[in-house]
Amino acid sequence: MSFNLHVLTDEQKRQFATEGYVIVKNLFTEEQLVEMDQTFEEISLKAVPGYFEPELDQQSSDPLKRYPRVMHPHHFNETARRFMLHQPVLEVLTDLFEEEPLAAQSMFYYKPPGARGQALHQDNFYLKVEPGNCIAAWTAVDAADEENGGLLVVPKTSTYDIVCPDESDAKESFTTHYVKPPKDRKAVPAIMERGDVLFFNGNLIHGSYRNKTKDRFRRSFICHYANASATRIGSHYNPLYRADGTTIELETNPDGGPCGVEHESPYAH
Repeated sequence: MSFNLHVLTDEQKRQFATEGYVIVKNLFTEEQLVEMDQTFEEISLKAVPGYFEPELDQQSSDPLKRYPRVMHPHHFNETARRFMLHQPVLEVLTDLFEEEPLAAQSMFYYKPPGARGQALHQDNFYLKVEPGNCIAAWTAVDAADEENGGLLVVPKTSTYDIVCPDESDAKESFTTHYVKPPKDRKAVPAIMERGDVLFFNGNLIHGSYRNKTKDRFRRSFICHYANASATRIGSHYNPLYRADGTTIELETNPDGGPCGVEHESPYAH
């Protein structure tokens, strides 16, 4: 049965299907981005136990001690929950899934100057959405480029199987897993302007380099979504949210994946 696109062009849908990702512009107004700026600036000034635990008086050489990720801000902040369920984003996801999206997770990255990146990885290794897959919506709150540690994607790897990762270089990555791209595929930078949203498939290999600048943050608001026909997900992602804010619980997916054992998700705290 054919699916009629609501907001994406045929070319955008084709790019997602073949390359594994697509950048969509103008899904947030500048007024909404300013609200996001202000919300996460306020959050950055105090600890939220279990979700955001900065060392506010830290003298460490690691800038991520002062500005770690905010995990699941939708659990404690109404603005974050509203933006996780932002209608223009959900409309794009509906076109990509060809069914209703369910919001599983939210994060905010400050990525201050000097901060390490995140080694190449695959999201559905952790979210374990079945049947179907997860899709990420990665919103650039600051312009993202090669200098300030913007996202890297490995095109055409969305059809590759989920693999058991190797160990990453701790000097360059704040997470421990690394997925080596296939020999015929190279990571390319996803250059983004403020307000652009990058959507990518849960099998796509992606990551980021260190923020090499001295004075530019690379803030981003990142959410993951499952398709409504999914029945199982990793244990850290219940409950999921429908567009109207009501919640749904999926069966916990006990699958250890290609490693044969459970792995703690870098997206779950």
